[in-house]
Amino acid sequence: LPPLSLGESLETTKIHSVAGKLGRNSSLISKRPFRDPHHTISQVAMVGGGSFPQPGEISLAHHGVLFLDELPEFGRNVLEVLRQPLEDRHITISRAKWSVEYPASFMLVASMNPCPCGYYNHPTKNCVCHPGQVQKYLNRISGPLLDRIDIQIEIVPVPFEKISNKQQGEPSETIRKRVVQARQIQEQRYASRLGIYCNAQMTSKQLTAYAQPDDAGLSLLKNAMNRLNLSARAYDRILKVSRTIADLEGEERILPSHLGEAIGYRNLDR
Repeated sequence: LPPLSLGESLETTKIHSVAGKLGRNSSLISKRPFRDPHHTISQVAMVGGGSFPQPGEISLAHHGVLFLDELPEFGRNVLEVLRQPLEDRHITISRAKWSVEYPASFMLVASMNPCPCGYYNHPTKNCVCHPGQVQKYLNRISGPLLDRIDIQIEIVPVPFEKISNKQQGEPSETIRKRVVQARQIQEQRYASRLGIYCNAQMTSKQLTAYAQPDDAGLSLLKNAMNRLNLSARAYDRILKVSRTIADLEGEERILPSHLGEAIGYRNLDR
């Protein structure tokens, strides 16, 4: 991930200060937060609250990453409470006599097995789960929550030949430079937009201004929407991902190839 901008650093530091997570001699937080709560976490610990309102994990991950390993193992009420913050990028905690709002613009990264035994659709091993068990396991993740996840990818096991291959891939430092350049493009694009630092934070109005595809792209998107029965929310998120892919390639306009790649990243919508 790219380093925090000054504005992001100030916001992140304020939240951690309110939560009592800063040391006495701590200065501004310069690295993006990475939070990975255990799947037994409570709803209050995830979103915040208590008699003295404290920020939860989603606010402590503001401008950083919230990593949820073994996603279906989290409580259903804990997962469902993520829906609104993923949409609004803030959380409002209300009690009888007061309410407080904390920012929660985090990048949700989650992982899960394809089924309880872990071998559903495995290329060489047989799944021992009954069809009902697989569906029950997948149903722990609601459709509305899944709809809010921009990129959904099924990962297949890496064969031994590739693991043992000493051929080096693209260095992480090279990838980081490309990401930083894309973020710089986005910071310049939204310089006049208060509180917006990246494509994921675009509103519908800004999508029209900055992420409008050409006629060929619109035709491709229309076919995908009809064939995959995608929602209006998925439409917006495909445009945001496409805009990011274009930025990574240094393209000013969104091309059909960018849209095709973004649509391909929504594996679980099919």
